[in-house]
Amino acid sequence: MSVRVRRWVRRRVEAASARGDSGMTAIEFVLLTPVLFFMIFATVQFALYFFADHVAQAAAQAGARKARATAYDQPGGWRGEAQDVVDSYIRQLGPQLVLGPDVRMLQPEQDTVGVEITARIPTVFPGLDLTVHAQSMGPVERFVQEGEN
Repeated sequence: MSVRVRRWVRRRVEAASARGDSGMTAIEFVLLTPVLFFMIFATVQFALYFFADHVAQAAAQAGARKARATAYDQPGGWRGEAQDVVDSYIRQLGPQLVLGPDVRMLQPEQDTVGVEITARIPTVFPGLDLTVHAQSMGPVERFVQEGEN
């Protein structure tokens, strides 16, 4: 380092300490660190919620597809098969993400079936209780020969 650069650096340091700026960086760090950590944890929590919602929706859609395909041929047995598909999806996609899923099979009308899922998700913040809800319904599929109604 040249002599001129050292003198310039020394003068800048002396000028900063004369103004009373020493210690400001530590104070700013102490005040801004909790805000930064909150923003990071909030981002992680949002990602957990978003992914859990997608897992629940995918499981509900898969269960409803199975229910729609088997409800006409198996009037009572479609519920067990749809439940198995929902459980399989949750086990594959997010077993630690979708906690305690409550799965209900829906049949509001004779020709319509569906699946509804409500589940808790893990939280980063203590005391926060978040749930996801997904529902998928559709008409029962059946083969109709030409000329039949």
